[in-house]
Amino acid sequence: MRKRLALLSTIFGSMFLLCVAVTGVAAMVDPRTLAVSVSVFLVGMLIIFVQYHYITAGTSRYLHQLGEEVHALQTEASIGHPLALTVVSDTGEIVWYNRKAEQLLDGSSTLQLYGRMISDFIGNTDFRQPTPEKGFGVRIGGRQYSMYANEYDSGSETEKLFALYFVDDHDLKHYTDLYFKTRPAVMRIMVDNYDELVQNARESDKTQVLSEIDYQITQFVEKYGGVVSQVEKDRYNAVFEDKFMQQIIQNRLDILDTIRKIEISDRVPCTLSIGIGREAPSISEADEMARQALEMAQGRGGDQAAVRTKNGYDFYGGLSKGVEKRTKVKTRIVAQALSELIASSKNVILMGHRFADMDCFGAAVALHKAVTQMGKPAWIAIDPDRNMVDLLYRRVAENGYREYLKAPSELMDVVEEGTLLIVVDTHSKTIIESRELYEKCRSVAVIDHHRKLVEYIDNATIFYHEPYASSACEMVTELVQYLSGNIRLTRLEAEALLAGIMLDTKNFVSKAGVRTFEAAAYLRRLGAETSDVRKYFNTSLSDYQQRIKLMASAELYHGCAVASTNQMIEDINVVAAQAADELLNINGVAASFVMYETGRGVNFSARSMGEMNVQIIMESLGGGGHLTMAGAQLSDCTLESARQRLFEAIDDYLSKNPRPAK
Repeated sequence: MRKRLALLSTIFGSMFLLCVAVTGVAAMVDPRTLAVSVSVFLVGMLIIFVQYHYITAGTSRYLHQLGEEVHALQTEASIGHPLALTVVSDTGEIVWYNRKAEQLLDGSSTLQLYGRMISDFIGNTDFRQPTPEKGFGVRIGGRQYSMYANEYDSGSETEKLFALYFVDDHDLKHYTDLYFKTRPAVMRIMVDNYDELVQNARESDKTQVLSEIDYQITQFVEKYGGVVSQVEKDRYNAVFEDKFMQQIIQNRLDILDTIRKIEISDRVPCTLSIGIGREAPSISEADEMARQALEMAQGRGGDQAAVRTKNGYDFYGGLSKGVEKRTKVKTRIVAQALSELIASSKNVILMGHRFADMDCFGAAVALHKAVTQMGKPAWIAIDPDRNMVDLLYRRVAENGYREYLKAPSELMDVVEEGTLLIVVDTHSKTIIESRELYEKCRSVAVIDHHRKLVEYIDNATIFYHEPYASSACEMVTELVQYLSGNIRLTRLEAEALLAGIMLDTKNFVSKAGVRTFEAAAYLRRLGAETSDVRKYFNTSLSDYQQRIKLMASAELYHGCAVASTNQMIEDINVVAAQAADELLNINGVAASFVMYETGRGVNFSARSMGEMNVQIIMESLGGGGHLTMAGAQLSDCTLESARQRLFEAIDDYLSKNPRPAK
């Protein structure tokens, strides 16, 4: 229509120009015809104007009539539209609605809805806010709807109008919700210390305990509508609907507490490790997630549950000390595999964590001795300026190791296709001495005792991880006895290993088991003297004074001693660790936390005697460690804000674990 009007205007314009041209030519040819020409021109213009007005007026009448018909059609379509549609003011007053909305909101078609408030039907849903992509979820008359709101101009400067559309997607939402609630979640259960429970028990006690464990697990699964099967003597698999798994998690896996109360005659408590896989698209994937979660729970010391979802891991329990494994079968198997791996390598690099301590360094020194006796060149990657083993480092360097102690950057050139990297006393990619050196080595072995972290080294050919062990030095002491090649350590390596054990056990007070003392006895036979090893722990008078000042700043918070300093103290990491250890000697202190500024943020050193799991508290701050020894680092954080975050972490821990584990 617009094109036709434009064409008509062009035609009349051309006729006007033609008349002007004809009149002008006539006047020039014969001036006596000027009056006649002008008269003819005016008559022509009048005819053109009348015709143009007639045509445009008719067109306007046609368009107006068409508009009225379209408006009537739109109104009729809106009234009879299959979607419920209402128009409300910005205050929520209903000013118009169609038949479907009348049926939806009224249900009887007898009560006028004009003037009523839309909030009577949709509750507190604020339709003035931007509409979400999936609409506002509202419930009307027991059914679920998605409501979409559009604001449009009412022509008034003061009042706004909103068109509300209601989509009945009740069945879709119902079955979607039903799917998510009933999809399978898989639980894998393992009795942590099965062998220890039955090894020396009387037959009657053994039968009673195992029957009680089986009964409690079966009752637990049936309580939540699941099915369970015993797949091995110490392993169970169970499947639940996800809605029941949510209840299990809300109750914080209370089966852990139930099983922990079961004890055998020698007062050995039973503990479980549980792995759960949920939110998986298939039951096979949920089972694989449960398997990974069970490995994570065992790697963190057992007596806990790990829940694996698409968003990562959540952990529950982990309040008791790891149960020591009395058999050394696994150690012999790992030693054989490690011997073969070393034999097939061209050279070996030993590396621990940043700020190497005696456990890390002692394990590396002993393994270096073993590797060289097996005929392979080896080096120890350690930062000579950033470690906590100054006295031991100097002793080792002065006794034939100087050329083998290298900064990580110096070892980048020795890495080749057949290089083996052995990581000791850590399994985390984030805290190893050199991430670049690790990434350059294709063959990696890990030896560690810390509770497993989510960000662990996942490409290790050998991953020897025993969270029950007191220290990496204890693990290495056992390994070297089974390595091929008749390994013989000297007194120097024995002292380095014993120093690591003494550090992590606080002189055999914390986390020292039967195998710890067996390892110490073996090292003693090699010539290690505890009195000589103690000298490696000596500190300067300045460090001692700083430690006393740091302890003097401590305050008690819910049974925890919290100390801090903003002074830049030399060897502050050593001083802080020692202060945290000594704060545990105060009556009523279940855990100690020492905070100190580093220039890049705030570091934490945390200790406990086992009544509180400082690993869980430090993990909430981005750190990790052990039940009795942990740490964390907060970047770009002030001391006061770090203190507040620590208090919140302690509060959260105590709210979930009101009674410390015994």
